[in-house]
Order: sequence, then structure tokens, then C-alpha cells
Amino acid sequence: MTEAYIVDAVRTPVGRRGKGLAHVHPLDLAAAPIREIISRTGVDTELYDEVILGCIDQLGPQAMDIARNAWLAAGGSESVPGTTVERQCGSGQQAIHYAAQAVMSGTSDLVIAGGVQSMSAIPLSYSNKAAREFGFEDPFTGSASWAERYGDQEISQFRGVEMMVERWGFTRDQLEEFAVTSQQRALAARAAGHFEREIIPVPGAESVTQDEGPREPDLDKIRSLDPILPGGAHTAASASQMSDAAAALLIASPAAVERHGLKPRARIHHLSARGADPVMMLSAPIPATKYALEKSGLTLEEIDLVEINEAFAAVVLAWLQETGADPAKVNVNGGAIALGHPIGATGARLMTSLLHELERTGGRYGLQTMCEGGGQANVTIIERL
Repeated sequence: MTEAYIVDAVRTPVGRRGKGLAHVHPLDLAAAPIREIISRTGVDTELYDEVILGCIDQLGPQAMDIARNAWLAAGGSESVPGTTVERQCGSGQQAIHYAAQAVMSGTSDLVIAGGVQSMSAIPLSYSNKAAREFGFEDPFTGSASWAERYGDQEISQFRGVEMMVERWGFTRDQLEEFAVTSQQRALAARAAGHFEREIIPVPGAESVTQDEGPREPDLDKIRSLDPILPGGAHTAASASQMSDAAAALLIASPAAVERHGLKPRARIHHLSARGADPVMMLSAPIPATKYALEKSGLTLEEIDLVEINEAFAAVVLAWLQETGADPAKVNVNGGAIALGHPIGATGARLMTSLLHELERTGGRYGLQTMCEGGGQANVTIIERL
């Protein structure tokens, strides 16, 4: 089995829903990092094998296989196919996995992988609303097989994360303390220019040069917010922000690297995905990380940096408690609570930021994981070269 290298990784700024990138068509959003990679490598686009992007809520402007259409919008050869992946919040990370697996198997040499999401164009609730118009209440209602196994209990990320709060005994103060840290880290990283090398401009929105999400935490305001669920511990302050963004990475084989004179920046050391309780839903990064470390032969002590998606504060706090990881290595430049969570793009955004931070700090190994709908989690370990 051959190696899979990361040759390049870029992303757009993460725009707040309804703000700086809201007017950008999702195709143009996705095309921006793809076009940048094409320009940087100088490889004839006819020689690419495929484009794989993560995106959920594939409706309206995000429909009709946005990966293929974004490639064409970026000026890529019509001979190159594209496919769009939907694995909930992990869609962008799974796109990277599929690209790496294609390269490692020897069936592909050059694959662009990434993700896109415009939550301004297609709000998170839009697909559920559309489904209800056709008489469907949610994906589980009416399934006798599902009801036989899980009953008719509510299946939602909001209920799931409150189950985690109860299971691990977190207080609202702990969640909000974590949220404040995320904001402070993101603000410090942005001020220090840590994201500048990874962010590329979006045509038509050139004035948006940095992530719009981070804000100076106001503890009085945070403490005054109503919980998302009645009696719950999480509020909007300790949950991820709805956002717009895209990211793309070039995954290449050793043969492609040599043939085209490319310089690999990291090696895919390990990739895997595992599942857990679909009702609690968001705890899967814990067993998935344990599985990945066992399979890779690495320990958390050998991991220099970790990116775990901050869908909610309790997700990361539970993972930290169960793994014993050093918090100083985790989400060092803030996470989705501060930077935003453009769902289909987040997995690729995290990987892009992880690679650049490993390069900036001189670290060797980086681990990325994230919770996903259905009680799933991807884990990717990369080695900086």
C-alpha cells in the first residue's frame, strides 16, 4: 500500500451566518480554495483523478453534486469527476479519508478533498422544514424497525449533548468557562496572524479577510442567556456558531509528487471512523480516539496537537476527561464555539488549520476528531514532513 501525502491545504475565512459571505453562492465559495490549489500546483487539471467534497443539506444551490460543479466553476477539466459526501458534521473529514484511501489503494494519484457549507443559503432547519411539507416529521418517525430498537424517544443533537452533561456531571459554569477559553484562544490566534497562511480570499467578498466568529467574551451576557433546551446547561455561548465556509486539500501519491515536482507537507499516518450510542449521539470521539491510537500504535503523549470539533462544550470536556489529554494541546487556536461550524466544511477546515499549526510550531503528529450525527466519529492522524 502506498502513502498518501497532503501537498497543500487552504480555506476561506469562516463567515458568520448572514454576514460577510452570506451573498456568495455555495458553488463560488467551494470553487475559491479549489482554484487556489490548481493555481499553486500548476498541474494540468486534466491530470487530477477526482474531487471529493463534504456538504450536508444538499438542496437548492448546494444540490446536484456540488463537488463536481465547484470543480467546473473553478476552471477544472470537464474530464475529472466529483462526488459529494454526507456524513453529517464529519462530511469534510470523511472526504479527506476517501481521497486518502483512493491514493493509498493505488487507484488515484491526485485528489482534491474538502468541504463546503453555506448556512446562510440553506439554514440548518431548512431540510427538516422541506421534509415536513411532504408529510415527514423526522427521519425516524414511522419506522417500525427503529422503534423496535430505540423506541419513540427524541433523537437530536441538543438532547444528546444534555445527556452528556448529565453523564459526565458538567455544570453550566464549566461549559461557559470552556467557551470563554475558546473565544480567547481564537482572538489571540487571529491577532497574532496564525490563520493568515491558510486563508485565501473569496471572489466577490474580498473584504472578508479573517474569520468573523471570534468575539470578546462578555461574561454577564453569557450568564444571562437562556438554555437551548428548557432546564439544559448549554446556551448559544457554549455551542458552535452557524457559519459559511469552504476548504480544500490536495492529496497525492508518491508517484504524483515525483512526477509533478510537488512538495508534500504531511503524511496521512492513520484514518478510521467508529460509532457509538446514536441517541447520546455526540460521544463517539471518545471510543474512536481509543481505537485510532490502538491501531496506529501511538499514544496521546506522542500527539503534539489535537483538533476536536467544538460542536458543544460538553463534547470536548467529556473527551478530555475520558482520554486524559493535555488541554494545552487541544484546540490551541480556539474551535467552533469561537470560529464557527460550517458543517460540511468543518472537517476540512480543521485539517487545514491543524497542518498549518503543526508547521508553525514544529510539531510532528496531529490528531483530528469530531462528533457526527448518528453517533459517529472520524479520526485522522497526520505526520508533518
